[in-house]
Amino acid sequence: MSSAFRVLMLALLMLSGAAPAASAASSADDWSLAPSGGGRPSFYAEGAPGAVLQDTVSVINRSGEPVTVRLRGTGVAVAFADGSVRVPARTRADVPFTVSVPTGAAPGDLAGAVVARDGEGRSRTVALRLRAVGPKLSALTVEHVAVGADGISYELVNRGTTALVPTLAVRADGVFGRRVLDRAPRTLPVELAPGRRVELTEPWPDRPALDSVDVRLTVTAAGGARDEAGASVWCVPWGAVVGGGLGAVVAGAALAVVRRRRRRTAGDGDVSESPRTEVELTGAVT
Repeated sequence: MSSAFRVLMLALLMLSGAAPAASAASSADDWSLAPSGGGRPSFYAEGAPGAVLQDTVSVINRSGEPVTVRLRGTGVAVAFADGSVRVPARTRADVPFTVSVPTGAAPGDLAGAVVARDGEGRSRTVALRLRAVGPKLSALTVEHVAVGADGISYELVNRGTTALVPTLAVRADGVFGRRVLDRAPRTLPVELAPGRRVELTEPWPDRPALDSVDVRLTVTAAGGARDEAGASVWCVPWGAVVGGGLGAVVAGAALAVVRRRRRRTAGDGDVSESPRTEVELTGAVT
């Protein structure tokens, strides 16, 4: 076999291998997806929570055959005038659509996309950025405070429109105003999205064995959010009361008398307190 023949065969093989690649590259570009109007690389919309905004997407068919694509949105709520579009050869189809800003959305950006897929499984994607606008409100409440065997349970609720990282301060006063618990404000390991509610427990392993205690929780967060709530609890070791007889009963009665006096004294002043929940906590006897 001559050298010239070998070179000719090699050239033929290279040409035959390159043809399918060129065909594949051509078919990959036969249709595309873009925002209507030209010049925009992606979609952008903004509005208040609950608003419905409009735009148009274009499907461009550059091939010599018609193409049918299905349209869908991701990440945000998108509704198309026609979810399935048949585009004739060398034609562009403009499809209106709406995008909805979620009700109750916090001010900020939401990421999404408009996606088209043809019958062969090929897809095109255009990014969509949606901005929720509105006033930023920082509001936080602490609710359902209760003292149990595991500690002080409570719930935090984000009542505003921005995400919050709360701080918590705890204090508790016994009979005669003696401070039995005093914890400085500290940041909690939670982030509350707008509208989110979370239940937490503050450990209190060294609570008094015999006392009538007022517990007060104070929560704060950036933007001026602040709230307080509390609960009252009787710390009574009932086993000791039963075993100790009259002396323990008298001690319990004395606590009750002092409790009533404290309430009358507080009622004579001008400072009002939020309602407390009366609960009873029993302690173990060793």
